[in-house]
Parts: sequence; structure tokens; C-alpha cells
Amino acid sequence: MSAEPTVEGLAQELSTYLDTNRINQVRRAYYYAEQAHEGQMRKSGDRYITHPLAVARILAELKLDHQSLMAAMLHDVIEDTGIPKDALAEQFGEDVAELVDGVSKLTQIEFRSRAEAQAENFQKMTLAMARDIRVILVKLADRLHNMRTLGPMPYEKRQRIATETLDIYAPIANRLGMHSICTELEDLGFSSLYPMRAKYISKAVNKLRGSHREIIEEIRGRLQEKLEERGLPGRILGREKHLNSIYNKMKFKHKSFHEIMDVYAFRIITDTEDDCYRILGAVHSLYKPLPGRFKDYIAMPKANGYQSLHTTLFGMHVNIEIQIRTEEMEHIANNGIAAHWMYKNEPSNVTSVNQARVDRWVKGLMEMRERADDSLEFIEHVKVDLFPDEIYVFTPKGRIMELPSGATPVDFAYAIHTDIGNAAVACRINRNLGSLSQPLQSGQTVEIITAPGARPNPAWLSFVVTGKARSSIRHVLKTQKRAESLELGRTLLKKSLKGFGTKLADISDGQKQAVVNHNQVNSFDDLISDIGLGNRMAYLVARQLVNGAEGAESATVEAGRPADRSPVTIRGTEGLLVKFASCCKPIPGDPVVGVMDSGNGMVIHSDTCSRLPEDDEGRARLTHLKWAKDITDEFSVELRVELERQRGVIAELANAVAMADGNIERISVEDQNAKFGIVSLVVHVNGRRHLARVMRRIRNIRAVTHINRVRH
Repeated sequence: MSAEPTVEGLAQELSTYLDTNRINQVRRAYYYAEQAHEGQMRKSGDRYITHPLAVARILAELKLDHQSLMAAMLHDVIEDTGIPKDALAEQFGEDVAELVDGVSKLTQIEFRSRAEAQAENFQKMTLAMARDIRVILVKLADRLHNMRTLGPMPYEKRQRIATETLDIYAPIANRLGMHSICTELEDLGFSSLYPMRAKYISKAVNKLRGSHREIIEEIRGRLQEKLEERGLPGRILGREKHLNSIYNKMKFKHKSFHEIMDVYAFRIITDTEDDCYRILGAVHSLYKPLPGRFKDYIAMPKANGYQSLHTTLFGMHVNIEIQIRTEEMEHIANNGIAAHWMYKNEPSNVTSVNQARVDRWVKGLMEMRERADDSLEFIEHVKVDLFPDEIYVFTPKGRIMELPSGATPVDFAYAIHTDIGNAAVACRINRNLGSLSQPLQSGQTVEIITAPGARPNPAWLSFVVTGKARSSIRHVLKTQKRAESLELGRTLLKKSLKGFGTKLADISDGQKQAVVNHNQVNSFDDLISDIGLGNRMAYLVARQLVNGAEGAESATVEAGRPADRSPVTIRGTEGLLVKFASCCKPIPGDPVVGVMDSGNGMVIHSDTCSRLPEDDEGRARLTHLKWAKDITDEFSVELRVELERQRGVIAELANAVAMADGNIERISVEDQNAKFGIVSLVVHVNGRRHLARVMRRIRNIRAVTHINRVRH
């Protein structure tokens, strides 16, 4: 067994690119983590601290900055030892605490489903949740070390972690251009999932490599000779074929093992871009290039920053694949976005040239992102939320929904299905009841609670952000308003016709059409709808229907009109077009009248309300109403309670209301002196009898001297 790695060994490695002060900060993070994980062991029997140290070493190989290394040391501290984020911020600064917190959050995502699209969305969500891209780099290093030491884990856990690695983490490494980490994750994942297949392929590769050694050496020799002949600098490396990529080519491209392995792959690494093209000319003069197999990724880099010339040649009866790139391209191909920090640490030896090449690379990536079709082919800056305009949330079954930033549970409900949005009444976010209007965050699980017969609330329009939610709500409200205005209009028209001693059924289609034409509307329904909305008077339309449109030309509301005093029944739950006046707050049992409000339907007032018209003409326009018998809905009532000031009297008041099954909506102390106070209460009751019960309970409190219902 190899000796346990030490922090001193790491410090030695860091001294090649970090100054002493920064190395000491990394050391401090190590000792803090060592103390926090004291007594914890890994499945392998090693002390737990060996894991964070190994993760830091992987990042040190990528020459990452000291904050990333500190976060690597501390990445399991919040999760495993209960030390809170702010304690880390106090010790190591806000940046490091943020990184550690980000890694912990990623660790908590449960990867439940395995569909292709899901894997892609998980990758997006993983990236979206990391506000600082270094979070991803620490997470990748953490995953890489876990994959290297997967052996002692139980079988199921090994399978789950390996699948997750192949579905989520290896593709992320690839998207960030980190080829070396990507291929290692792929091969470790493949070997874990399919140990037998990996063993067979590996055996076959070694066997083939042995028998092909001579050909490989000969091709390498010829290439070397050609470069020397032309005076071109270049290192020639043989390229390994990776187990996972061999397996995938066999599986998805239906190629035989020998077809794949009969390709000899080399990489030539040179000094400048110019040399790359010269070497390309040299190898093309040595062996014939295969048509259509040449790719220039130097002039047009891949979206993750990868640059190289690729060409396939035919020589010595075999295909020869060659990649040609500069040292810098090689470094970026292997380490991708991590190649940044090598030049970002501002130690004394950083030159402006290095800085410029990093900035050039980032700029190139940004330009490519604009051209890229796939939103995942990206990277805006090094430190940026990669998907600032999208959030990713789970349905209760683990499906991922992609929504625009700022989306609420209502948007989520409509994204699932219009019917679910229309019937939504509440929601659970991460299993706790949440508000329908709160903006969602990536990674949350959202569950919508629906109720049969529920309708969208017009207030939703003020906070939804998706077009689908907005148009669906508007559509339902429009349809609902139309249906309600027709119903109310028809009721009011029937009542007015009754006053003329006739019924709607007795009016002929011809009479109706004449009135429709006279009023210049499209249909009789539109006319009725206008009555319901308060834009026309039912009495006038009734008169036109009875006397003929022309005869009612100058009809005014006469005081002695044939009036029908039979009231219209209301239930109090009519919806958009029947509203209760906020001035007098009528409740079931109160004598009430309806006032038509232009465009908005009917407003219900108590018949003693001071806001009602006083004159005869105005009074004649009121609709007499009566309450239905079986109302169970709640209505607001305002009460004014005068009382002697005593300790705990407000609690006693609240208790009295609760004992009478009332609900308090609002309670406020209006004015008071040392002895007396006035309390204003808004209580929900379902009628006058219920209100009487509530008032009786309040009156029974010894401190209460007077109580009355407030009507403004």
C-alpha cells in the first residue's frame, strides 16, 4: 500500500506556481478540515482527510487557484460535520465559503431518472446551480477521486455512481474542454458498470498493440524523418484508444473491434500555429489524405475551446489519424477551462502575454457561444452563472422542467398542462407548503395541488413570467367573464320583462333581431352580455323588446315605470361580475341591493349604505336582491370594539372570535388612553346569525364596554 499523501507533498507541488502566503492559506484549510473530519473513515479504511487532500492534488495538477484548493479541502465540511457556512466564511472568507456551499448543494441533487434528455437537463442544472464555475471544477475533482476509489463500495452504490458519472459528470468535463478528466471519468465509469466488457476490450487492445508495435514504430519513424527533413519542430506521441470510446463506437456505430483498432492514431505537438499548417503539408506529402476526413479546428475552434488540425491518411495498408496542435492547444485540450488559472494567479512570473492568451480564449468562447446552436455549447466568462436566464426544477416524479428565471409555481403548473394551471390552488416546494407567487430556484422539487372547479385568479397575471401561463389565464378569465355576464344579464333581463308582464321565451326571434340591429351589436348574446357588464340597462332593453325597437327610442326611466319588485337571488360566489362593496361590507342576511357598474358587472351594497343614490331615478336603477338559503362561504365584517385596557385583553378578544368559529383577518388598536382603547376587527363570518354569535361572545368579555358593526 502506498504511503498516505501529505499536505507537505501538496505544498511542494503548489510552490511551482503559488506564493508562500497562498500556500499557507491552503495549509490552514487542510488543518481545519482534518480537525472537522477527526474520527471519520472512508470505506477503504483510510482516514477521511485523505479524500479532500487527494481532490486538492487533482486541482493542483490543473494549477488551480488557492481558493479552489481551499474549497477542495473543505468541500465535505458543511455536509458531513455540521459546521455552518458562515463559520467557514469567518475563517476563510466569503469566496471560499460560497464555493464550499456550492459543492455541497450539487452533492445534494438526487439523480433519480436516467433518460437521455434528463441527463442533459441534469448537466444543465448542475451548471446552473454553480454560480462560480470553480464549484464545478472542485466537484469534478471530487468525483474523479471517488471514481478512482470506488472499489470498496457496495455493488448498487457503485452502479449508481458510475451511471451518474457517465451521464452527468463526464459530459460536463467534456463541455468545459477538460479532455483528460473526461476520458478518465469515462473509462472508470465504464469499467465499473461493465467490468467484464472492460476486461475483454483491454485484453484485446494490449494483444493488438503488441502485434502492431512494429508498424506503429515504423510510421512514427517516417513522420519524424519527414519533420526533420523540412526543419519543423514537433513531438510525436502515439494516441491511446480509450475503452469507453471503443465500446461506444462498437455499440452505436456498429463497427467491429478490428475496424476501430486498425486506425493508428498519432498526435504531433509543435510550437506555433504556422508550424501546424506546415506539418499538415508535410504529412500529406508522405501519405495520401482520405477525402472528407480533414477538419480545421484551429481556424474554427470547437465550442469548448478545443483547437487542432485533424486529418486521416492512408499509408502502409492502414488508416493513420493525425492531430496537429501547439503546446498551448494541447494544454487547453487536456485541461479546458481549468487552463485559465494557470495564468490567473498573479504570481511574480505571470506575463502580460499569458494573460492576453487567456483573455483571447475566453473571448473566443464567447463568440462561439453566440454561434452555437446548442445552448450547452457555451461559456460566457470564467466566473458567471452559466445559465442566467433559466432555472431547472423537478416534478414530484423526478422529471426536470426548464423554466425562465423568475418563474413561479403557477408558471410551472401551466408548463406541465393548461388544466393543471387552471385548477391550481396551492403548491409544495421541497415538500413544504409554499406560495404560488414566489420565484422558484434551480434544484427545487415542486408539486402543484389542484382542486376540481378551481379557477385562475386574476392576481396571477401580476407575477407570472411565461407566455403560456399569461395567455392561458387571460383566456380563462375572458371566457369566465363572458359566461358570467351572460348569466347575470339574462337574469336581469328576465326580471325586467316580468315587470312588463312577459317572458323572454315569448319574445320572437324577429323582435330580438330588430333590437339587436337597433343597438348595433353583433348578436342577442352580446346585448345580454352588455347588460350583465353594466353597459346597458335591463329595463330599457326589456322595453325595446316589448314595444319594438323604434317605439322605445326616447325611453327614459320613469318613476312610475312598471316595476317588478321580485328580487334576484345571489349566492355570494358568483365570481368576477358580482362584487361586494368595500364601503358597507354586506353579509348574508343583510337587506341588499345591486348597483350596475359600467363594464364590471354588479356591485352589492347594504340597502342602508350612504354611497347609494338618494334620488328617485337613481333608486329606480337599483336591482333588488335576496340571499340564497344555503350559503356557507365566508364574508368580511368590520367591528369596532370599545374596551377597558387590561393585560391580555387582545388575546381574550381573539379567543372569543375563535370560540364562535370566526376567523380574524385583521386586528388593530385605533386609539387609546391609559384606561380605554378602541380596537378595530375585521372578522370572517358566513352570515348575520354567525355574526350575532361572534358579537355575543365579544360582548361577554368583562373588559368590553361597547361593540358595533362598522359601515362606512
